[in-house]
Amino acid sequence: MAEAGRRWHLYVIETAAGALYTGITTDVARRLAEHRGGRGAKALRGKGPLRLVYREAVGDHGEALRREAALKRLDAAAKRRWLAERPAAEDTGTPVP
Repeated sequence: MAEAGRRWHLYVIETAAGALYTGITTDVARRLAEHRGGRGAKALRGKGPLRLVYREAVGDHGEALRREAALKRLDAAAKRRWLAERPAAEDTGTPVP
């Protein structure tokens, strides 16, 4: 469990085939390394190379969960439009629709 007061991040990874994966973590670099090492989400295993296309600091765990859920509700085309409006792999603080 994360320490109280740790900042959570929303992130989006793109697979070699172009699929998008959305997740949350307190350490994006560690989590990306886990995904690339075949640990973590089963949906990403064997789908590399993996590329971090977006990350955003979002605050506490509850807020991160809400933002992740909102982004996961978007279909692939809407998620790509949402990503196109944001800087790649950068903390922007912009809201998820």
